[in-house]
Amino acid sequence: MTLATNDTAKLTQAGLNLIGQGLSIYDRNLRLVNANRRFREMFALPARFCTPGASFADTIRYLAERGEYGEIEDIEAFVQARVRQAREFEPHYMERTRANGRTISVEGSPLPQGGWVAVYTDITAIKQHEALLRARSEELSDQVLAHAERLAQTNRSLAATNAALEEAKHQLTEMEARIRMTTEMMPAHIAHVDTRGYYTYSNQRLPLILPSRPAEITGMHIRQALGESAFARIEPHLKRACRGEASVFEFTDEDSQKRIRTAFTPDLREGKVRGIYILSMDITEETQARAALMQTRKRELAAQLTSGLAHDFANLLTIILGLQSRLSRMDLPEEARHLIDATRRAARRGGTLLDRIAAISAPRQIRPEPVLLADFLKDLETIACPTLPDSITLDLSCTGLERPVLLDPGSLQDSLLNLILNAKDAISDEPGAIRVAARTVRDTWLEITVSDTGTGFSNEALEHAFDPFFTTKGGEGSGLGLSMVYDLTRLAGGQVRLSNGPEGAIVTLRLPLRHVTRRAEPRMVLLVEDSPDLRETLREMLTGMGHRVVEAATAEEGLALATLPEVDFILSDITLKGETGGDEMLDRLRATGNSIPACLMTSLPPNDPRRLKAVRRHPLLNKPVSADELAAVLALESAS
Repeated sequence: MTLATNDTAKLTQAGLNLIGQGLSIYDRNLRLVNANRRFREMFALPARFCTPGASFADTIRYLAERGEYGEIEDIEAFVQARVRQAREFEPHYMERTRANGRTISVEGSPLPQGGWVAVYTDITAIKQHEALLRARSEELSDQVLAHAERLAQTNRSLAATNAALEEAKHQLTEMEARIRMTTEMMPAHIAHVDTRGYYTYSNQRLPLILPSRPAEITGMHIRQALGESAFARIEPHLKRACRGEASVFEFTDEDSQKRIRTAFTPDLREGKVRGIYILSMDITEETQARAALMQTRKRELAAQLTSGLAHDFANLLTIILGLQSRLSRMDLPEEARHLIDATRRAARRGGTLLDRIAAISAPRQIRPEPVLLADFLKDLETIACPTLPDSITLDLSCTGLERPVLLDPGSLQDSLLNLILNAKDAISDEPGAIRVAARTVRDTWLEITVSDTGTGFSNEALEHAFDPFFTTKGGEGSGLGLSMVYDLTRLAGGQVRLSNGPEGAIVTLRLPLRHVTRRAEPRMVLLVEDSPDLRETLREMLTGMGHRVVEAATAEEGLALATLPEVDFILSDITLKGETGGDEMLDRLRATGNSIPACLMTSLPPNDPRRLKAVRRHPLLNKPVSADELAAVLALESAS
């Protein structure tokens, strides 16, 4: 307790002692919290009954045994009755004449925290005055005097009740203010609408969940506040809630492309729905991560299912090609040679199909790095244009992407090349155009649209285009192109949408938009690598980016240099000379409280136990490491 608190307590007690009435405060357990000097003097109580913590029951027992309440046959029963009455914590007012002949009034009020406060007033003089008036006044009737007494007693009782009500009102006001502050600080929209759909309450967080919506929506209809598109998504659930059915659902806001989870809970009172409580949260990032995780699991399952089949199929193709080679050396009719050539082509096509299946089912890793979209599209144009005939033009545009973004350029390039080649096939021999346009959507998505002037998607293609082996090209198609595009996009946490435009097909890729934040000042990087040649190469990459480098060849040297205050990033190989590896070095640093950002490098295969153990705890780069990959790792750490 501080000095200021002690002074306040002393001043408070001194003020209570100056009051001409007795005062006592008991808690919910009927233990004394405080009492003033007048309380002790009025009832001539020993000090132990006026000390905080004294029992109410002990005090009543002491007074009863002393004759304060007159003749009592069963003192314990009397004490228990008074304790039960006190535990009810109800406002009360009473007057009684003590054994010494003096009359006192007792006014009690419950406290919001439990317990009560009682005020004891000596009204002997007032009672004597009333008796004198009754005896001497010939004009006032006994009925008027009695009425006056009852009125005065009632007024005193009402005053006690009003005081209790005022305190309860104060407590409720504070509670309401705390609840409102809590709801307004939550990263979610909390609201209540009546059965007609008009808002009766809102914590003003709707613009946080749905951008461009108003914050002040109390009194507004939910259709007007959300807009027609979003309202159409939630209207069926709103009607169910009005019928008394709770629901939790998700929908995508078309304006902002945010993924929203909403809960409707009926406000049931007396068996009737009086309104609906609404809780809405932005789960866009959660949905992106969930989609990437689900796609990874699908890939793992596909790898398990196809690995054995692919091995056996490859053996069969080898046998078929060997037999056809032997047949081609025999003296056979010309017609048989045509059949042999056809069989060879079919077997080679099967080998190509195996390669594509392996590309889908292999545990491919997304390797993001900083990419400037304008330069990326120029490189794409350089690669794609030679594959297009002169009758087809390729138009590329980039809007609102002046800053680098973090993505896997290899996966994205594979996907866009596949879409461009599909568009070329759709246009066929006719003159046409392919357009690739990149833009941002609400600072949430990077959207890349590939459209063409071909025949567009059939209804069947719109429904099954992402299914493996589905194709509309007959024997010329493998049915794995769009499946691969879908797989790579979902693995990156994105979305793919197919549609038909006024002229032809439209494929829209949406990837999570992550701008790269580069550090303005250079960093001090601790490089731990036991190969001198590789250490020199990595040092040149880092210094070329403007960073400073301090080098170590073993984990022991790295542990010693990591204590330097200038070091703010660690890049280490997993496999090092000596007994300690790079992953163990980082674990030992973390155990001592060193939280310097770090990244590991390795050439170990993906299924190596040591690699699997390290990647669960630290970022990992595959060797050989490129300068772009190093820049991406540093950019990721800066952005975090």
